[in-house]
Amino acid sequence: MLVSRRIAPVILFLSIVVAGMAQGDKKFSAKAQERIMKDVRHQILMLPDFGTFDNIAFKLNGYDVTLYGQVVQPFLKNDAENVVKKIEGVERVDNRIEVLPVSPNDDRLRRDLFIAIYRYGPLQHYGVGSNRPIHIIVNHGNVTLEGVVDRQSDKNIAGIRANGVAGVFSVRNNLAVPGKGK
Repeated sequence: MLVSRRIAPVILFLSIVVAGMAQGDKKFSAKAQERIMKDVRHQILMLPDFGTFDNIAFKLNGYDVTLYGQVVQPFLKNDAENVVKKIEGVERVDNRIEVLPVSPNDDRLRRDLFIAIYRYGPLQHYGVGSNRPIHIIVNHGNVTLEGVVDRQSDKNIAGIRANGVAGVFSVRNNLAVPGKGK
């Protein structure tokens, strides 16, 4: 009986170590990961308050999702995390979304940048629909353009239009062109 009392903790410890090793060697189904990525992308785009002035990106590591980006409204950060947590197969969500500071000047710049980009003839077709492909992120007068455009010339035009808005301190043009990267 004395031997079994000493062995029981050792067996328990070994079973915990073996279980931990098994999780460390966990294989991830490519098909499941592809479905999770598709579902995460869809759920983010379907958030009712996700708009042109917000940017939410994500990274999938196994079945863990890390959310990145910037949002204007604090509740959108929580909404994104909550919808992603509910996706079948997602084990953990690390929410690294930044809530942009409240700033009347940044709000004015958002409005002026929207007009400069989406109401400019060659770029107007990007303004059709509810999920506009060019996201305009403004933080203390510094602008970042995120999203996807059809052509390199559209990327260049959007950057030039953003740089031309009074009060903009800097513009980082991260727009991607399919087949060209960023």
